[in-house]
Amino acid sequence: MTRSSEAGLGAMIRTWRERLPPSAVALPVGRSRRVAGLRREELADLAGVSVDYVVRLEQGRARTPSAQVVASLARALQLTTAERDHLYRLAHLVPPADGLISDHIPPGVHRVLTRLGDVAVAVFAADWRLVWWNRSWAGLLGDPSSSPGQLRNFARDRFPVDGGSVHVARWPVTEQDSAATDAAVVSDLRRATGRFPRDTRLAELIRSLEAGNGRFAELWAAGTVAAHREDRKTIGHPSVGPVAVDCDVLTDGDSELKIVIMTTVPGSADETKLRLAAIGGPPAPLWSRSSPTGRPGI
Repeated sequence: MTRSSEAGLGAMIRTWRERLPPSAVALPVGRSRRVAGLRREELADLAGVSVDYVVRLEQGRARTPSAQVVASLARALQLTTAERDHLYRLAHLVPPADGLISDHIPPGVHRVLTRLGDVAVAVFAADWRLVWWNRSWAGLLGDPSSSPGQLRNFARDRFPVDGGSVHVARWPVTEQDSAATDAAVVSDLRRATGRFPRDTRLAELIRSLEAGNGRFAELWAAGTVAAHREDRKTIGHPSVGPVAVDCDVLTDGDSELKIVIMTTVPGSADETKLRLAAIGGPPAPLWSRSSPTGRPGI
């Protein structure tokens, strides 16, 4: 059987990898490239797995990746919803069902995100779990990749339980109205419960926060339904100093993905600082949740 006629997990991953041009994920295309699509190491980096694991998947030596790995591969490969579901089935997993929160980023959204240049942008699922970010975001707010995926959640950071540590923003962030931001995040989660009533991940998040954080419980009891859309924030960056940004939250439609965009005033000192932070990349974290200079946030 030739590779083109194969329909297994490894063959499909390789096919999808080879069809995705580097330009689709903002990678340079040089004359020295021998492949039209992504290299294995590029896919591994985008999906957050090892190159060796990608090799074993494509060679059929690894056939049962976890749901988290499959979701990461689907995002990195920019699969359509139908292709994503096919990837799940090839891995002997049940695809995400309607009425459940999805971490999948559609290809069209991916294309837009990779064309935003130096803008700091990240994507959150409907329950505020961080699922994607660019280099400018990591440079401005700190790289969250060292934290487990399930803990990269803005609501968890905003309303810590049992002294939980920061997993989204690594530097202190202050808002013009912290109380309004708190209320907006809680009411946005309530709206999500109506959109995704059968999602166990969302239900568990709310149970945990309601039982473990008094401020969340108070706001949740108020019953407000709204969405977190915009704010003005200052990031206490350890290398370039404080950076004032406008924070806007867009949604992609039915899946309720939240596209969070940080921008500065054109021609301002803050714009220069943002570019320096993006070029320099994320330094090591220098603060803890107990810091009096600010609080975690986006």
